[in-house]
Amino acid sequence: MYRLADLQLRRPLVVLLVATLLVAISLWLAFDLRVRPGFEALLPESRASVKELNRVKELTTGVSTVFVVLEGDDTKAMRRAARAIAAEVVPIGHPWVGSAESGVHEALDFLQPRAGLFTELDKLRKLHDDVLERYEYEVGKVTGASLDLEEGYEPPKLDAAKLRKRFGVSKEDETRYPDGYYQSKDGKAVVVTIRSAVLGTDYDDGTQALSLIRQAIERVDLKSYHPSIRYGLCGDLVAGINEYTSINEDLTDVGWFGAFLIIGVVFLYYLRLRTLLSMVVTIGIGVSCTFGATQLLVGHLNMATGFLFTIIAGNGINPGIIYMARYLEARRSGHDTATAIRSAYRETWLPTLTASCAASAAYASLIVTEFRGFRDFGIIGGVGMVICWLCTFAFMPSILVVAERVSPLKLDKAGLFGLLPKATSGGTRFGYPFAWLVERGPRVVTVVGLLVTVVGAVATVWWVKADPMEYNLLNLRTDMSKRAEEVRLTKLAEHITGHVGADGMAILVDKPEQVPLLVAELNKRRDQAPAGKKPFKSVHTLQSFVPEQQEQKIPLLMTIKDRILRSHKRGFISDEDFASLEKYLPPDKLAPFGIAELPVGIARPFSELDKTRGRVVYISPVSPELVDDAHYLFRWANAYRRTELPDKTVVLGSGRAVIYADIWSAIIADVPTAVLVSLAFTLFVVALAFRAGFAAAAVMGSLLAGVAWMTGMLGGLGVKLNFLNFIALPITFGIGVDYAVNVMQRYRREGAGGALTAVRETGGAVVLCSATTTLGYLALVSSVNYSVRSLGITAVLGEVACLLAAVIVLPALLIWRDSKRKTKAEQQTPATPPV
Repeated sequence: MYRLADLQLRRPLVVLLVATLLVAISLWLAFDLRVRPGFEALLPESRASVKELNRVKELTTGVSTVFVVLEGDDTKAMRRAARAIAAEVVPIGHPWVGSAESGVHEALDFLQPRAGLFTELDKLRKLHDDVLERYEYEVGKVTGASLDLEEGYEPPKLDAAKLRKRFGVSKEDETRYPDGYYQSKDGKAVVVTIRSAVLGTDYDDGTQALSLIRQAIERVDLKSYHPSIRYGLCGDLVAGINEYTSINEDLTDVGWFGAFLIIGVVFLYYLRLRTLLSMVVTIGIGVSCTFGATQLLVGHLNMATGFLFTIIAGNGINPGIIYMARYLEARRSGHDTATAIRSAYRETWLPTLTASCAASAAYASLIVTEFRGFRDFGIIGGVGMVICWLCTFAFMPSILVVAERVSPLKLDKAGLFGLLPKATSGGTRFGYPFAWLVERGPRVVTVVGLLVTVVGAVATVWWVKADPMEYNLLNLRTDMSKRAEEVRLTKLAEHITGHVGADGMAILVDKPEQVPLLVAELNKRRDQAPAGKKPFKSVHTLQSFVPEQQEQKIPLLMTIKDRILRSHKRGFISDEDFASLEKYLPPDKLAPFGIAELPVGIARPFSELDKTRGRVVYISPVSPELVDDAHYLFRWANAYRRTELPDKTVVLGSGRAVIYADIWSAIIADVPTAVLVSLAFTLFVVALAFRAGFAAAAVMGSLLAGVAWMTGMLGGLGVKLNFLNFIALPITFGIGVDYAVNVMQRYRREGAGGALTAVRETGGAVVLCSATTTLGYLALVSSVNYSVRSLGITAVLGEVACLLAAVIVLPALLIWRDSKRKTKAEQQTPATPPV
């Protein structure tokens, strides 16, 4: 390091040129970094649920939906505009647009005349007999041939309402889609549904798809149909792109806010712009190199790692803080720049390396997990801590040398413009209040710290037993208050169309012949579940549009049609009733049909990219409200994630329910391992720095006390754990031990009785280290994502707890120990006899 210092002192510009090249290369690499906002990005590609989800996406024609919601005062004009939009959008083609529909016209035209085929055979026979009997009764009344009927007897009347009901057509079915359009009951809104093969997580293609759709709508010129018509886009593709945009904007906002907080507290400590600039440049180099390394090692960001750079900046600046503090202390003592740099090297490399390695090890402990959200976090954080330490010792000395050449440090001009006292020339005394408290009552502070630790441990046990997991998924999503219009349009479109959206899970079987077997097995599971614990509401297949026993039903339906036509001709059925009934009468050439004969409008959701039909199965939830309850999602996922058919074929399911359930199972399985590995790494690093003995035990005791306080506060505040704030538990070991390590290193250098000096001098820098890390976490609280906020809150509690244990309880213990050893030594020393 002395050789490196000589190079930095003699050739500082060469060293900074190397730093500039590193930053340029790193930023060039990082330019292609993208955030993957989907939950599936948090799981490894090898997971069965992720592989199955990707398979379904690759084979199906439409994995995303876009709703074009038209609102206005003229219903007829909106219907014409909706038809025009559908016609204009379809030519855009695959993958951006797979289909576009303004309603269910094609499906109704096919299904309504065949409604009777969906009636159970026994019920249809009974209807057949009743129609014949009523017709004969009416004819008998006219011809007088009914004299032999029992007096007072009259068969059921043949009115349209009863006939429609017996055909299986409910009143809701008749009014669900007015004239076949996706239209609200009041006629103020009409919807066009567009299916796309582009995922909401694919930002580039998704943005292109929405742009092409908007251009098509503009070409239609809605105002030419009626001045009041306006439109809005919503759906899962729109939501995915907006979520991606929101996350990127959030990353920028949180990053700048975090940087502002960190820079502010560093300036508040040093009160010198040149010192602040030196540290900002150093950590800027470190974070830039971490960005470049992320592109090489991981290649992308996800919901867990997207906000990590604010944390790295707040934590990675700590070696620079300790180095700068020692450098300024040496300069205050009268040493020149070269001597101060060598002194800072000598006295800070071990504690900062120990702390950085401990933090890096804590992050790296997450690499052993299967959960990608943890593993990527561990890779980036672990590498980032090492990079920031290397950049501090590789480039900060050269920055200080150049700063001295440009503007020599004037120790007689202290503080901001010379207005602040000279005592601040080495930094604001952040450690003095803690030293004052510890000095007043070290025994009391130690005992109180021990009692608080016990209380925290008890609260932790109570918290864990009460199940600290977060099961309300609304608390993990993005704050939608700024996207209220999108939410309103989505609810309106889903209500009008009956679209299940992302909540409907899809299964793709190998052969259409397997569908009935799968449906039977799934329905069996649903029916066997106790009331109130049903895993899903219903199963939807293309085969369900093909009625059974068509050959037996067709003759019955043709006879029913014949008698109804005759009844209308003879006046037994009014013109009004016949008009409402006619569309449900079978065509003259009614023939049996299968899934191949179903119109495209019906088959499209169940069709694949190569036009294969009938292999897709949808499972709808018991209630839309339940999909935000993780307990229900687990039940739903387990009901269809793996189904063994009678022929021993295994059918796998995926979707949001299975993905989220797998995330939780991965977390529950991985967190204990990550915590143990993090603790083991931290113990190893501390033992390597201090060897075995009291120093290592005291440092680890301080860390464990801080962790107990942290988890106790989490339990006391009722904080729930989720897939993101879980990360704060293992990394607290490595980051939290930083402060105790630096205090103990300074204490050992000062010798017995040096605990107060350690808190006053190094303690101030330690407090600043904690402040930058805490503010890096605190910036996350400003995020629009609730899970990111929870990570910030959890990590801040850990930071504060570990800091207080390091600068209050640990020094108090050291002072108490020194006092006892001094008293014992005095008692063992014989008194000197008087002369």
